[in-house]
Amino acid sequence: MYGVIRAILDLKIQRDKLRQYRKRITDLTDRETEIAKECLARDDRKRALLALRRKKYQESLLIKSEKELDQLEQLINQVEFSLVQKDVLFGLQQGTQVLQAINKEMGGIEGVEKLMGETEEARAYQEEISQMLSGNLSNQDEDEVEDELAALQRETQRLQNLPHAPKSKLPERSNEGESQEIQYQGGKAKAQPAIPA
Repeated sequence: MYGVIRAILDLKIQRDKLRQYRKRITDLTDRETEIAKECLARDDRKRALLALRRKKYQESLLIKSEKELDQLEQLINQVEFSLVQKDVLFGLQQGTQVLQAINKEMGGIEGVEKLMGETEEARAYQEEISQMLSGNLSNQDEDEVEDELAALQRETQRLQNLPHAPKSKLPERSNEGESQEIQYQGGKAKAQPAIPA
């Protein structure tokens, strides 16, 4: 990859040098035109003609350099586009590999069809059980089921309305060296200091 990037960089450097060369030639042709005008002003037709010939030669070089510049820019664009195509191709390969791995995990089309079939069988079985249960119950049984459901809902609601038990520990009681014993006499509790052993 480094070689390709280096080649593109070299091509762009050449392109920039060619643009600089074209600017110098343009400046030279403008200068040759000025020289020809100056020579004509001094009545020096021979030198004016020589300056215009040099200008014509410079213009032919300018045309050649323009063609070379176009070719160079086309080459740069083609190389850069090829890199983009390479990246796209690499992305497609990676995507294909990921899709193949996912399909393999799912068991392919057969695995999906099998899973769909099993799901449909389980749904049909559940539907059959529901129909059997609803068909075998009498009106009295249905009423009892409804009453039991209502009782369960009331019980659940009652439990939800109860206060929550605290989750923190009770603080420990400090006795500061003396503990008390509680004695029951005639149904009344009486606190007495404990005798240390």
